[in-house]
Amino acid sequence: MEPLTYRATGVDIEAGDEAVRRIAPLARRTHRPEVLGGIGAFASFVRVPPGFTEPVLVSSTDGVGSKLKVAFLADRHDTVGIDLVAMGVNDVLVHGAEPLYFLDYIGTARIDPARVESLVAGVAEGCRRAGCALVGGETAELPGLYAANEYDLAGFAVGVVERAKILDGAAVKPGDVVLGLASSGLHSNGYSLVRRIVFDVMGLSIDAVLPGVGRTVADELLEPTLIYAAPVVALLGRGVEIHAMAHVTGGGITGNIPRVLPEGCRARIERSAWPVPAIFRVLQEAGRVSDAEMFRTFNMGVGYVLVVAPAQADEIVLWWRGNAAATGEIPAPIRLGEIVAGERGVELV
Repeated sequence: MEPLTYRATGVDIEAGDEAVRRIAPLARRTHRPEVLGGIGAFASFVRVPPGFTEPVLVSSTDGVGSKLKVAFLADRHDTVGIDLVAMGVNDVLVHGAEPLYFLDYIGTARIDPARVESLVAGVAEGCRRAGCALVGGETAELPGLYAANEYDLAGFAVGVVERAKILDGAAVKPGDVVLGLASSGLHSNGYSLVRRIVFDVMGLSIDAVLPGVGRTVADELLEPTLIYAAPVVALLGRGVEIHAMAHVTGGGITGNIPRVLPEGCRARIERSAWPVPAIFRVLQEAGRVSDAEMFRTFNMGVGYVLVVAPAQADEIVLWWRGNAAATGEIPAPIRLGEIVAGERGVELV
């Protein structure tokens, strides 16, 4: 028998080293002044930004889910990294934390340095949009664990907030206004149902044009999740009275808003307050999905929610419209409804 090597089992250390050489410059371009060390060391070093009296680190971990299956079909890997950052960063943002740094994990059957570079370029772009630093990660080559040409992603986001300014929903009270920030479409949730409808029920290919949408399946389903950090951090810096925020992910509007409501508070949401993007109507009709199922599975066009003091609602919208440099691609908030007294939950009217 020939002597065995690690490469003979499917693990190519040289390919891993080449991937690191390609992605290190991408990560360095995201670094903030707080980053003291990064890619290549055994660990990363990040100091807490100056100016905090009692800083609290806020952390979250998440993935992209079966949206990756669409990326495999399209052989398009440059946007799911943006999704990965968005899923973690938007979660820490909910509690008033400014995104500080991010780490990623890529598990794959075989390391393709060019594909890893494409994935991490997306992560770096997500970090740029979020204003956080990509300080490290892991690329694991695991033959036999993943299917050929497939991979999984996980991300780890850390933000920082002054302890006295942590948002946990305790300040929410009846009369507060619920504002919604638009999504870019499906974001990164509900893709098992999406794929069943689009590929099995509708019988579409990845390159087909989605009827009623006017974009290809690949373009619509791989549209990156919006990252709300830049405008929300700017808004928090103005001292606006925000009582709670919610990232509308798995569970939809009806499942995520209650997570930040205290007992005795109920969100009354007007369904006519915002235009539901075409993709959701197409999916609902083709899959014969009930309204309740749609609202607890998808964001339905609302990716992020702010619960604010009534006197602040109009001021926030006006500020948003007048500060394009800070708000970027995120449209101005829409008034979705209000907080009323009642059992904790969401009421769609």
